[in-house]
Amino acid sequence: MARPEAKIDLAELEKLAGMQCTNEEIAAFFGISTRTIVRRCRTEKFRDIIEQGRAKGRVSVRRALFKLANTGNVAAAIFLAKNLLGYKDVVNTEHTGVSGGPIQIAATPNLSQLTDEELDQLRAIAEKALPAGRN
Repeated sequence: MARPEAKIDLAELEKLAGMQCTNEEIAAFFGISTRTIVRRCRTEKFRDIIEQGRAKGRVSVRRALFKLANTGNVAAAIFLAKNLLGYKDVVNTEHTGVSGGPIQIAATPNLSQLTDEELDQLRAIAEKALPAGRN
């Protein structure tokens, strides 16, 4: 014998969807499994109620956000500008070298303080480090 169909109040379902509840949260509210919600979403009426509820919820949030922005809430205005109008923060970061000059990429070592023996050792090390055929 099949299990009796779970009772889901469609008006309550629309309210929950309007609050942007997930399928898991809706299922928990009605005491049913998430699979049941997913399975019921295959029917057009059930799916439409959830979609309509979620759309109404988004409009409600947007309306409240616009109201906040219009009453001078700067954070709400910035959020709307970035998310609806495509505004974005642009940060230019410039790096400079000593006293605002260019950054030195390669330094030339001062070898004038090295002895002839130290220079010979350095030359030998440099020759070992060169790729084959560049000696």
